[in-house]
Amino acid sequence: MLDKPLLIAGRWRAGSGARSGAVLDPATGEEIGRLSFAETPDLDDALVAARTGFAVWSRMSTLERSRVLNRAAVLLRERTETVARHITREQGKPLAEATGEAASAPEHIEWYAEEGRRAYGRVIPSRIPNARQFVVREPIGPVAAFSPWNFPVSQLVRKIAGALAAGCSIIAKPPEEAPSSCIELARAFQDAGLPDGVLNIVFGVPAEISQYLVASPIIRKISFTGSVPVGKALGALAGAQVKRATMELGGHAPFIVCDDVDLDAVTRLGIGLKFRNAGQVCASPTRFYVQDAVYDRFRDAFVAGARSLEVGAGSDSKSQMGPLANARRLDAMAGFVSDAVEQGARLDTGGRRIGNGGFFFEPTVLSDVPDTARVMSEEPFGPIAALVRVGTVDEAIERANALPFGLAAFAFTRSSARAMRFAGELESGMVSINHFGLAAAETPFGGIKDSGYGSEGGTEGLEAYLATKFVSEVGA
Repeated sequence: MLDKPLLIAGRWRAGSGARSGAVLDPATGEEIGRLSFAETPDLDDALVAARTGFAVWSRMSTLERSRVLNRAAVLLRERTETVARHITREQGKPLAEATGEAASAPEHIEWYAEEGRRAYGRVIPSRIPNARQFVVREPIGPVAAFSPWNFPVSQLVRKIAGALAAGCSIIAKPPEEAPSSCIELARAFQDAGLPDGVLNIVFGVPAEISQYLVASPIIRKISFTGSVPVGKALGALAGAQVKRATMELGGHAPFIVCDDVDLDAVTRLGIGLKFRNAGQVCASPTRFYVQDAVYDRFRDAFVAGARSLEVGAGSDSKSQMGPLANARRLDAMAGFVSDAVEQGARLDTGGRRIGNGGFFFEPTVLSDVPDTARVMSEEPFGPIAALVRVGTVDEAIERANALPFGLAAFAFTRSSARAMRFAGELESGMVSINHFGLAAAETPFGGIKDSGYGSEGGTEGLEAYLATKFVSEVGA
């Protein structure tokens, strides 16, 4: 599968050059395969294929497109187990989490399959006699999409399904670290009867591929999920080309705990959200702002819960948290912990690598963390929770909003008045109050400030791939 990972014009093939990259098992650190990379001639072929595929796909009726997407969803659901195994082996998360990711992917396809049939325009009453004025929604054109390794299928399927439902063709560059599940996703669309060239898959050197595709006049829309620095660079390149872009960038989610909550329930949810996928989640909470009256009890319960987590290979059914994605993440976690302790934080549990094989790091809790610690201003993207004592709701909101990030925020209270304040005052593209309510197919997913712009999912996700055309006509 990895020797011919490029899908171009309906054919799976290897890159035209000799370059390749190692795919590692993060539970062992061992190489499990080599991935053939695309070169410039391959990208040129993909661009031509996307242009040709767009001409075919955009002219098909919304009903025909919907049927293809629904067939792809059926096939992907039948292959859930295979996709999940690929995710766990290459990305590392526990198989139960990988199965959940694989099982939810068809829901996104099904949502877009139906929503694509509702790309309505409108009629505008004319002020000119005998004139007819109307608005139509048209697919914007070929799309270039770039998705990360932390949720290889979930991140990619939203981009592919949204583009296809709108009538666009797409060139997708999935993560080189976790390619196999993405290849399986593409095969489901291909086996469902998607015309050649409508979906193209390339792997390679990320900076080379992104810069080449974004600069191409064939590409009319960019969708990127990844880090803030890379997103800003690609956004600037897209802006110079006057191309529409959706940017889902980094986060640093606050988790506010008021003094009136069911502390046991909130603590359990906080542990689950923090250490899910070893904290490698863009919407993962890291800054826990807890009111003084419940701070000590929350800290004690949170630390106990973190210590009780079973860390191990994702393929082990007992594992509750798997490894980090690569060795670089281990070094990053160690740096965050040592800096926080130097700045005066208390290390309550964790803070160290586990063993010498694979990329395992202990679930880590830091308490009484000062704002000067790097973990309070830089996204750790790992299993580190930073606990901070606050006095009032005003203080919690002010500190939650202090960073340039604005992807997700969580708040917990039994007071409807406080809940309304959180909904209105937290500066975030997504706010979840008293539960985890993010990332469903029918809801928008996206941030503000440095966390990006635009949304995937929901009607907003389809909107991103549609252009508005106004027509004013007077009968001859």
